[in-house]
Amino acid sequence: MPKIIIAIDGYSSCGKSSTAKSLAAQLGYGYIDTGAMYRAVSLYFHQHYVSRTNPHEVEKALADIHISFQFNPEKRLNETYLNGLCVEEEIRKMYISQMVSEVSAVVEVRRAMVALQQRMGKHKGIVMDGRDIGTVVFPQAELKVFMTADPLIRAQRRQAELLEKGELVDLNEVLENLTKRDHIDMNRSEGPLRQAEDARVLDNSNLTFEEQVALIKGWADEKIAQAL
Repeated sequence: MPKIIIAIDGYSSCGKSSTAKSLAAQLGYGYIDTGAMYRAVSLYFHQHYVSRTNPHEVEKALADIHISFQFNPEKRLNETYLNGLCVEEEIRKMYISQMVSEVSAVVEVRRAMVALQQRMGKHKGIVMDGRDIGTVVFPQAELKVFMTADPLIRAQRRQAELLEKGELVDLNEVLENLTKRDHIDMNRSEGPLRQAEDARVLDNSNLTFEEQVALIKGWADEKIAQAL
């Protein structure tokens, strides 16, 4: 069967990553979590006191940052590694969420991660989610999906995720964080969040997880059939 690239873009806490993971598993494709990559960079910046407004510090830091994904057979998921250390749990914490959009907006960071993502997907057969996958990283992707949902529903989902990990965060704080991230993501100069002209829009405000995965799987099957 021919392999395609599936690019899933959209707002924070729309379920892009979980949807992309499930879709990749069903198709037997590789999954690349670009959000985790930017979170790993944010963690490195935080740990090493890197000023995102200092180009010299940013360039030096990027040269020392090595990000990879390793499959954990016990948890049956890919985990993010930063310079050889598993940082999967740490990069999901609220303090990283509060800084990741600003770090992601740094031009040098954006360009370095896009180049890495393009290398990861050069052989196709991948599902990649993020903010600029269908517009910047893989504008040639055979299937582009733009995910959205009601902001309050997104905030409730994000709050539930944090609670599962032992972090109790007020709903208003989560909603404020998402609103701020949306603004930064949509207004940055490099790779802003926007819907590709040929993307299919999926509003999952009232869809179950299984329904949204099945919907995208159907679209993917159509594209794969067309590539035969």
